[in-house]
Amino acid sequence: MNRLLILALAALLCCPAFPALAEGNSESTLYVKKVENLPEDFILGMDISSVLAEEASGVRYYDFDGNEADLFRVLAENGVNFIRVRVWNHPFDQDGNGYGGGNCDINTAVEIGKRATANGMKLLVDFHYSDFWADPGKQMVPLAWKGMDIEAKTEAVYQFTKECLEQLKAAGVSVGMVQTGNETNNLLCGEKLWFNIQYLMQAGARATREVYPDALVALHFANPEKAGSYKTYAQKMAYYQVDYDVFATSYYPYWHGTLENLSQVLTEIADTYGKKVMVMETSYAYTPEDTDFSGNTIGDGGGIVKDYPFTPQGQANAIRNITDTVVNRTNGAGIGVVYWEGAWITVGNTSWEENHEKWETYGSGWASSYAAAYDPADAGKYYGGSAVDNQAFFDRWGHPLESLKVFSLMRTGNEIPPQPDALEDVNLICDLNAPLALPDTVNAVMTDDSRQAVPVIWDLTPEMDEKMHSSGPAIYEIKGRAGDMEAKCYVSMVEFNYLTDYSFEEGSDAWVFTDLKKADELYIEEKKTDSLTGTRHAHFWSAAQNSVEFTLEQQVTALPEGDFKFTISIMGSDGGDTDIYAYVKVNGETAGVSPLSLTGYNDWHAGTVAFTHPKDTPVTVGIYVKCQGAGNGAWGKIDDAMLNSVK
Repeated sequence: MNRLLILALAALLCCPAFPALAEGNSESTLYVKKVENLPEDFILGMDISSVLAEEASGVRYYDFDGNEADLFRVLAENGVNFIRVRVWNHPFDQDGNGYGGGNCDINTAVEIGKRATANGMKLLVDFHYSDFWADPGKQMVPLAWKGMDIEAKTEAVYQFTKECLEQLKAAGVSVGMVQTGNETNNLLCGEKLWFNIQYLMQAGARATREVYPDALVALHFANPEKAGSYKTYAQKMAYYQVDYDVFATSYYPYWHGTLENLSQVLTEIADTYGKKVMVMETSYAYTPEDTDFSGNTIGDGGGIVKDYPFTPQGQANAIRNITDTVVNRTNGAGIGVVYWEGAWITVGNTSWEENHEKWETYGSGWASSYAAAYDPADAGKYYGGSAVDNQAFFDRWGHPLESLKVFSLMRTGNEIPPQPDALEDVNLICDLNAPLALPDTVNAVMTDDSRQAVPVIWDLTPEMDEKMHSSGPAIYEIKGRAGDMEAKCYVSMVEFNYLTDYSFEEGSDAWVFTDLKKADELYIEEKKTDSLTGTRHAHFWSAAQNSVEFTLEQQVTALPEGDFKFTISIMGSDGGDTDIYAYVKVNGETAGVSPLSLTGYNDWHAGTVAFTHPKDTPVTVGIYVKCQGAGNGAWGKIDDAMLNSVK
């Protein structure tokens, strides 16, 4: 360990306040490693589609000198060169009340585009071809286009795109890129077949080429972590000869896999099809706290990947590393990274009631109650404020965070002496019948994203320990201190399990797949957000109907005599008619089954089989899955197989 790190850690452990930077360091306290080979014209963008609604709600933004300032100028001065804006067809009910999310119609886009152009930035136009939010799970047709056949809808897409772009051009807006759809994973504008989807994409591209011939045309997809999905999308586009320049992806580090995987899938697209690639959406939290009295998508303790601390420095490191991946690990094909809604902060700091009135009036929340006219099942029920205020580059009062400087500092670097930034969370699994042993050290995450072990003292009393062991399976948060910083340990208390590798973390040979119909995908997958425990689970997917039928089982040879229960969990969708059940076989004979079903993403179902085990008798436990399949291919995840004694 070098002397500077030793001094920094000593300050962390001994000083009551966060250690100050040594005199003579850069004006910025942000550590940023220079991104080598960063092109001058590389897109460092930000989506601020909600800005007009925010300003109408009373939000004010400031510069680093503490002066109230135009948000567009602040962004431009800190290295942002593209502004992205979503365009919905008609996000208003019949009385003119906005659905929320910025009420982003073409008029909003024109105003944002004019302000971006005035500040030397180009506009990236994101057509959703929907009246409200479009994403991988929801691509609703605009109400005005409902009932159209594909020919009429194709013409409608063409005319709508052309007219919108003509309005932008008439206003003098500098448009650098146009998206023909948003996160179009097998769906677009109510269409589910690629044969129809490609017509709509072609229509959007044709209109773009006519109005802004120098603008790039982008296709936008999500979930790069799903094995083979991007290869499939690119193959479809090539087969139908869809006109586009950029294959763009969403990449949220919490959900979308590793940077290594991102590099691999984007490079494969670029090398195979000769397309430019980019990250069209990303973000990272600077705090786990909510600031607007409306829940956030990301916080502490959830089933997410947390590779960086929830601090401004962690936020900056995330963006810097994503940018470095796109620049230096895609064989020269990477052209940009766009941060999503980096200025969508709270509209008030007093109460939910105060904010709710503004969300409803100005559309500054993610959805208003009026959205029920278009999307009653989702937005109409769960309307509210910003779900990403803790991922902005501005604090709750509109003052910029130090992390905003990352966009300009990536070009020059700011490799100042590293200092402690936060403590890495600890995750443990403890048997209810075994003592709980907490670690003596935790990792201090340094500003340069390195780790250094430091001593920790946990706030665990004997009474807490007793309760954890006597209250059954549960997850607990234990806090501690390392110097002046808070440590967190998440402990999962579990029953003694007679199975090997119960949550598939080891990827061992204890579990055996028997594929009865040759499914497209059948393997152990590593993805924390899709796991019930840990980061791995058993995964299946297959596109063709009646191609999913398999067993997954483990043989247990050292089970004592007595009464037991076997439990296994599954979630998934698109199964159609299914036959799924957990089972136990004793000495080769079925001792019991428990039916299971697929009802949607993250909707886990557990099947439990109770049985009696005679002495010296082999036992096999497992799950049988058979799916007819519906639409997009049957898929599912299997996790947490438990074999426990029953007293």
